[in-house]
Amino acid sequence: MTKQSDNQLVICERLRELGYGSQRHVRLYGEQFHLISDPIPDGDGFAVEGIAHSSGRSRYIRIPLSVVHTLRQELTFDAGPNITA
Repeated sequence: MTKQSDNQLVICERLRELGYGSQRHVRLYGEQFHLISDPIPDGDGFAVEGIAHSSGRSRYIRIPLSVVHTLRQELTFDAGPNITA
């Protein structure tokens, strides 16, 4: 696997831990959703499939980029060099 795909797997796992996983309920972009998929890479970000409570329709919802960027920074920080004094 490549480093990018490894990073995507780690970010997907962290997103599930944060509540963006299958069978969870979230409020995104002013709507309530019942998630029916786990996060998947989508362009520069990640998305989940969910059913909107208001309409009952299934749709793909992008996870806010601010969350994704924070996780990428966390990943970069965790992978940084070990400096001992």
